[in-house]
Amino acid sequence: MKKLFFTLLAFGGLMVSSNAQTYKVPVSEADEPMATGKYEPTWESLRQYQVPEWFRDAKFGIWAHWGPQCVEGSGDWMARELYMEGNGKYNYHREHYGHPSEVGFKDILPLFKAENWNPEELVKFYKEVVGAQYFFALGNHHDNFDLWDSKYQEWNSQAIGPHKDILDGWSKAAKKAGLPFGISFHADHAWTWYEPSRRFDLKGDKIGVKYDGWLTKEDGYKLNADGTEKWWKGLDPQNLYAQNHDFSKNTWDNGSIHSQWGWEGGACTPTQEYVTNFYNRTLDAINRYNPDMIYFDVTVLPFYPVSDAGMKIAAHMYNKGLKTKDNGQRTKGDTKNVVFGKILTDEQKEALVWDVERGAPNKIMDQPWQCCNCIGDWHYNNGTYQNGWYKSAATVAKLLVDIVSKNGNMLLSVPLRADGTPDEKEYAILREFGAWMKINSESIVKTRPWVKFGEGPIADADIKINAQGFNDGNYSKAGSNEIRFTQTAKNIYVTALAWPKDHKVTVKSLAEGSELYNKKISSVELLGYGKVKFERTKDALIVTLPEKDLNNIMPVLKIKK
Repeated sequence: MKKLFFTLLAFGGLMVSSNAQTYKVPVSEADEPMATGKYEPTWESLRQYQVPEWFRDAKFGIWAHWGPQCVEGSGDWMARELYMEGNGKYNYHREHYGHPSEVGFKDILPLFKAENWNPEELVKFYKEVVGAQYFFALGNHHDNFDLWDSKYQEWNSQAIGPHKDILDGWSKAAKKAGLPFGISFHADHAWTWYEPSRRFDLKGDKIGVKYDGWLTKEDGYKLNADGTEKWWKGLDPQNLYAQNHDFSKNTWDNGSIHSQWGWEGGACTPTQEYVTNFYNRTLDAINRYNPDMIYFDVTVLPFYPVSDAGMKIAAHMYNKGLKTKDNGQRTKGDTKNVVFGKILTDEQKEALVWDVERGAPNKIMDQPWQCCNCIGDWHYNNGTYQNGWYKSAATVAKLLVDIVSKNGNMLLSVPLRADGTPDEKEYAILREFGAWMKINSESIVKTRPWVKFGEGPIADADIKINAQGFNDGNYSKAGSNEIRFTQTAKNIYVTALAWPKDHKVTVKSLAEGSELYNKKISSVELLGYGKVKFERTKDALIVTLPEKDLNNIMPVLKIKK
């Protein structure tokens, strides 16, 4: 009865409201009830949230943004762009795998084998060598394929491809390593993201031939041209492609999805069945693997403001965190769990942890936040590897130091090949960065922002965030005249974002008589080296570094308070 009532609400054009928020497509809890407790699915209730200290201390995490879209090695969003005639991913797919009317993304899934994947070895490496303080795994991407033994999605990694529960492997590896574990969920946008799968070629020898996004379960029972059965017989392609709906406005415009990301701009409104399926899948994974963090690649929360699904997932996650015990004791104060959202208002930043993709604000934020970034493309890209387009270890460190100085954490994606391994260039970058972290992590982990985040031409510039972020290029080019600060109860850490050629670090904010720090400075230490000479004038603190640089990244100075 409850399920029918909600269905009538959704499809009859009626709405339900909660705490003055009206939802066009209310989610059903018939199969997966939301955990109850301190938090309710309203902004007023969610704003009680306090970011847990463990997350504020952690500062740096590694993300395995890895799934079947890595098979072709053509990069991120390949499952969408293989259906865009003339696109590089379309051309590569057609040449190496077949025309998308005959070989669509569903047919790539069995080729995702993860045959060399060793989650325990990888997570141990990320922690012990690279210095990660938490670990994230991909639960599903916009391709709508669940990377676990999913109760609510037949297209999953246990049934197809690796025939492994990927999330189970990652979660056990993280637990063994003692790292907080996160899961990212992106499949809510498959609804609009896969619309190109219903296109057809506009030119060439296949003109007018529909791509495989039109297929239904019934089509799976038809024999192939050679009389054999289809490998996907019994499965419904619409449970993967989610295209049983009207087209969104300007569906043939490849860029229109960006203006429709928040379900505005003519995006076709999802049905209650679709919204509830994503909600059920997400709660299923949360309840099974007990993640400490969940991430959504969305505006605010999944389906917001069309549906209350995302609000209920957030409340469920927070309430689950309240019920979790650490070392036999109930967690102190608030929930231990973290939920990330993008493009948030100031009010929403009190309820969720703000995530900025490939970028940063140019100021200290009142609330802890996170930058998600990648050393290459989000999904494995052979072109990035072959052309040497990975971020260097120095660039990764620059971005991390800048972010931490502004009260942020950095989650770094390291793309894995389809077999479940990083390539040798990625390993080299991570080892170099890890060697720097091993010496300098005390200036990162468990620190807090100083009275100002930094000084220098970039720090003083008016750098804007582009939509979700995407301004990291402004910070990756920082030189030795760019200074960043962090602190602990006992120390101030001063980092120049490159080694100065004249071996002198000049810090104007710590000049003699500075209002920012008027205490005496008795000594300055270069981490990994020892005490160094310095002079403090009315203009600046000038520190003389050793003639030979300690590494190829940057120097970190420690000043005792």
